[in-house]
Amino acid sequence: MKIHHEGTNILILLFIVLLVLNVPVWLFLPPWIMPAILSAISLLVYSFVFNFFRCPKRTFTGDPKNLVVSSVDGKVVAIEKVYEGEYLKSDAIMLSVFMSPLNVHANWFPVACEVEYVKHHHGRFLSAYLPKSSTENERSTIGLVTPSGIRLTVRQIAGAMARRIVTYAYKGQHALLDDHLGFIKFGSRVDIYLPADAEILVGIGQVTRGGLTPIARLKPAE
Repeated sequence: MKIHHEGTNILILLFIVLLVLNVPVWLFLPPWIMPAILSAISLLVYSFVFNFFRCPKRTFTGDPKNLVVSSVDGKVVAIEKVYEGEYLKSDAIMLSVFMSPLNVHANWFPVACEVEYVKHHHGRFLSAYLPKSSTENERSTIGLVTPSGIRLTVRQIAGAMARRIVTYAYKGQHALLDDHLGFIKFGSRVDIYLPADAEILVGIGQVTRGGLTPIARLKPAE
C-alpha cells in the first residue's frame, strides 16, 4: 500500500511529536500502566492518520468508452438536476459523493480528457453534506472535455474537517482515466456535473471506489 506524498511530511511530524510525548512518560511516570495507555492511544492516532493517506494503485480494466468513473471513494449523497453556471453554463445532472475520514482521499479523473478550466474559490467550511456547500464552501472547479467533445465539471469541496484542497489538474493538461486529479485532506465531497442526457448508473447511498466504479454513461456525441 503506497502512502500519498501529501501525507509524508504530516506523518513524519506526527511521529516526532508522539515520540517526544511518549519517551518522557516511559522514563519518568511509573508504573507502566499509564505509559502503556498513552502509547496505545498514540498508536491508534498514528494508524488513523496513516490510513487516511493511503493511496492504492488503481487501473480501470473495463471498456471506458462513454463511461464516467467515480473520482473518489465514498457514498453517493445526491443526484439531481441543476444549472451549472461556472463552466458548463447549462442544465446538468449533479452527482455528489461524500468521503468520510476513513475513505481514500486521492481524487481521480472521471474520464480521459483535456482540462479546459481550473479555478479555486475561497469560502466557508460547512458540513459537506449540506447542499449549499457546493456553492458556499472552499472549493476547486475543474472543467473537462472528452475526446468526443462532451464537457463535464468536477468540483472538489472542503467540509467541516477538510481544510485543504489540493488540485493537480491544470489548464491544457491531457489526462488519462487513471491519473490523479487532486487530493482533499480529512473528509469532504466531490460533485461531478454531467450532461442532462447522461444515463446514471448508481443510486443514492451506493458506495463508490475512485477510479473503478462506473457512475454514468454518456450519450455518444453526434
